[in-house]
Amino acid sequence: MIPLNRRFLLAGLAVTTLLGAAPAAPVLAQGKNDNGLLFQPNFNAADKTRIAKATAYLQGLSTAQGRFQQTDFKGRLTQGNWFLERPGKMRFEYDAPYALLMVADGKNVNMWDPRLQTFNRYPLGETPLSLFLSRQIRFDQGVIISSVSSSAQGFTLKARDRRKQVEGYVSLTFGQDAAGNVILQSWTVVDQQNRPTTVQLTSMTRGISLKPSLFVLNKPQGAK
Repeated sequence: MIPLNRRFLLAGLAVTTLLGAAPAAPVLAQGKNDNGLLFQPNFNAADKTRIAKATAYLQGLSTAQGRFQQTDFKGRLTQGNWFLERPGKMRFEYDAPYALLMVADGKNVNMWDPRLQTFNRYPLGETPLSLFLSRQIRFDQGVIISSVSSSAQGFTLKARDRRKQVEGYVSLTFGQDAAGNVILQSWTVVDQQNRPTTVQLTSMTRGISLKPSLFVLNKPQGAK
């Protein structure tokens, strides 16, 4: 049985990395100011355009649903359904035998494990999901883009916390849909031990009406 703990879930479903992209033109190394905060590199015009396209895409992603596939650093695989309603709301339903449920309701991320009968709640702002679900998508404040890489299929943004002492990063990978529009394909979160967890969005339907009940998860009676 695969142990799906808090780190595995919150790291993988936090928001984002794009895999397999070849390096783009070199960018300046990130630096830090006198307060110990990292600042964004001086990107070239092409990379600035990629960042702008990614920001506009995420900002315009209001509602969506689909299937996902998650792989941890040991190659262990899980999958399930996902639902999104920005700002603040997201739902992940893991397939059996795990049947885990993870719901961001706008304030908290609630996790229910029916197999272990355990329920946990974490403030949304303390999880990587907060970047993806925020009302205003920003890559120049608490989180910054540290590098941009591109390939024939798309591009990847590597983002990290501005605070120098906070290790780990998340990578967002974008490709193109059949109409040539930018689309989020996957994300990877790498923790401070350099262990990656990747979430691949295997399907996505945008701009749909979702039931409010999808984003409500209360502690079940008798849960630990």
